[in-house]
Amino acid sequence: MTIEEARRWASNLDSVVVYEQGAVCRRLARGAVPPDGRVRVTGLPRSLDPASLRARVPDARGVRVSEARVEVEAEPLDASAADGLRVEVERLRDEHAAARGRRDHQLNLIEEVRSLRPVVPPARRPEDALRRTPVDAWLELADFVEERLTRLHSRLVELEDALGGVEHELGVAVDKLARASTDAPSAHVETTVSALLTLDVSGAGSPDSEIELELEYGVPGAVWAPAYRLTYRQGDSSGRLVLRASVAQRTGEDWTDVALGLATADLRRGTGLPKLRSLRIGRSQPGPAPAGWREPPAGLSDLFAGYDTAPRRPAPTVRPVTPSATPPVPPPLSAPQAYGGPPASLAAPGGAGGAAPERFAGHVPAPAPTARARKAEPRSGGPAPAAPGAAPPPPAPPSPPAGPPRPSGAELDYSALVLCGPDERDGRRGRLFPGSSADPVATEHRHRAESVAVLPLPGHAVRPRESAGSFDHRFDTAARTDIPSDGTWHTVTVGEIAVGMHTEYLCTPSVEQTVYAALTLSNSSAQALLAGPVEVTVDDDFLLTAALPTLAPGGVRRVGLGPVEGIQVTRRTHVRESTSGLRNSTTVLDHRVHVELANRLAGPVTVEVRERVPVSSEPDVRIEERADWSVPEDGSGPDRLAAGTRVWRVGLPAGGTSELDGGYEIRIPAGRTVVGGNRRS
Repeated sequence: MTIEEARRWASNLDSVVVYEQGAVCRRLARGAVPPDGRVRVTGLPRSLDPASLRARVPDARGVRVSEARVEVEAEPLDASAADGLRVEVERLRDEHAAARGRRDHQLNLIEEVRSLRPVVPPARRPEDALRRTPVDAWLELADFVEERLTRLHSRLVELEDALGGVEHELGVAVDKLARASTDAPSAHVETTVSALLTLDVSGAGSPDSEIELELEYGVPGAVWAPAYRLTYRQGDSSGRLVLRASVAQRTGEDWTDVALGLATADLRRGTGLPKLRSLRIGRSQPGPAPAGWREPPAGLSDLFAGYDTAPRRPAPTVRPVTPSATPPVPPPLSAPQAYGGPPASLAAPGGAGGAAPERFAGHVPAPAPTARARKAEPRSGGPAPAAPGAAPPPPAPPSPPAGPPRPSGAELDYSALVLCGPDERDGRRGRLFPGSSADPVATEHRHRAESVAVLPLPGHAVRPRESAGSFDHRFDTAARTDIPSDGTWHTVTVGEIAVGMHTEYLCTPSVEQTVYAALTLSNSSAQALLAGPVEVTVDDDFLLTAALPTLAPGGVRRVGLGPVEGIQVTRRTHVRESTSGLRNSTTVLDHRVHVELANRLAGPVTVEVRERVPVSSEPDVRIEERADWSVPEDGSGPDRLAAGTRVWRVGLPAGGTSELDGGYEIRIPAGRTVVGGNRRS
């Protein structure tokens, strides 16, 4: 085993927490600490966010991680180690191209035979004698063409059948490849993503001690949605509610035997705390924090003197610029200029600031403003108008900010700084500047992973961030699970939640003479139930899939189960109009309601019958109720009932019936009528 192999530690994925979009993965690696403390941990996915990498030693034995960075290695892939499914797709594509070529060749033969025609003789001159037509030759040619086309068409049918079979096999293989896990390497290059760690051994630790490392990193391309399965029996006051989750991920690595966690928080939301600086009154003030920036070394401009005096290659031809062209925009100030360095436009030729202004090819002074433009300028407090044909004065460089330089976080990331070469201008050559950290391959992997965010949700499913409201929740699976990186939905079981329940039967015969069943759920657990689809099974028989609303701990909500054919309801009404009072000054509208219920189920039920009486805000309109119904309690949210709702609760034994009678009187002045007519129900 070489030293490089000894420093490579293999890692295995231990746990994953899936957020609204994206996931945080946790890997474990174990090995002996090398003398120099540098370790390369392999096995990381290509789509990970390098800025999210964290490493630590869980049981610190005098060993800590002082530095962690991501490194990508690529090497040609051995043909024997290529993915079998991808090789099969390539083989079927070659076979499909060959079958199509044979079919096209057969079509060309058919066209050639079909184009065989007798040669038309030249036109006969008047003085020539009549020529005999070779009818036998014509008939023989026709027989030959017909026989030949029959054989060719028979062969064409066989080739088209073979082509159709290959197209079907190719389509199936391409679909399997599209749905396959993205954990497999590409066709020709195998990419290895590693974490380079520097371990600091101090205290009781020893360089040869074996430790366990814990790596944590974030990846895009993972989403989830809650789902439920409810099982109960008729008449029971409790049931079994199993929380499940539909999870889809395309992170580039298969999650095999991992502890899965599901959270509703937004992984992309910043959680950094603001820095509150104190204000002190007095002469003694705290010193400024070290900025981590140093002045460039003296004589930096002389370092490139020989390079500037060396013979140059001929400059490319520059297209002349017309006077009407827009003058070039001066480049923005670089970081050293912002820290007090000389701007590029004022640097001496050959110095560190770059070329002099006259060296820029194509620099043409801006044209003088027109007469109309000069009239539009302010007459007082503004600059004096320039003479026609005169060049405008150079823009004054902005003054550098006072105080010590304040470099940004990117300029203090020393591992990402790049030393600019001698061809750089504007005061950049010979200095360190943040380099471009965008990896096009990694960006492509992340974009491919983020495609799972647009997957269509399962029926009745709701995004966890939408149903969680103002709070965040987390659910952990009771057992380890496997989820491949194929970008399709996979259902995993999270755990069982204790809920109380009872079945209610509701009907509003004035709207529809049908009885509906509703399941009232009460969340008696300490976790919230997010909105999602619930599969209801009653007495070991699947009933339906309904939409479960968000249920907070201790909350109670109804879930509709659909119409009940075993309970029948009938409603009849009667309206009578009369007058009363002195000189018949009051119109009395007497409404009678008769409801009949019949239970055809095998057990007793309690039916809630809802009626509604008119509600008026006018003082001269009176409504008198004559029934034994009751006013329901005020609900909240979707369970809130409209004003004027009245409720009957009737208990029906198996095979029993019941009749309900109610009514109300509306008394209005004789000169008025109810909108829409008095005689109505």
